[in-house]
Amino acid sequence: QVQLVESGGGWVQAGGSLRLSCAASGSITNFNAMGWYRQGPTKQRELVASITNGGRTNYADFVKGRFSISRDNAENTVYLQMNSLKPEDTTVYYCNARDWLNNFWGRGTQVTVSS
Repeated sequence: QVQLVESGGGWVQAGGSLRLSCAASGSITNFNAMGWYRQGPTKQRELVASITNGGRTNYADFVKGRFSISRDNAENTVYLQMNSLKPEDTTVYYCNARDWLNNFWGRGTQVTVSS
């Protein structure tokens, strides 16, 4: 079974940067897409950024111009470069991966941005 493990979260001052990583392990499948979600103000998981096998990216409006998503060559690791962080970015970020039939989630990594 596929496992997704996030890392790179932590504490930064407003305006600082963090780089989140998500490594897939186990029975690796051919993912259609990978992405990052966050726990939003209503406690629902909200899309932050996603990237397809072909490299097409999608970003939530609140991170456009600040965050950048990328994958490694094997397409089993996804990164989220987070720049110009704001206190409102403080929350738990979750890695997601999907293929045609399955949807996988990491356990999450905490990001805290101080004012």
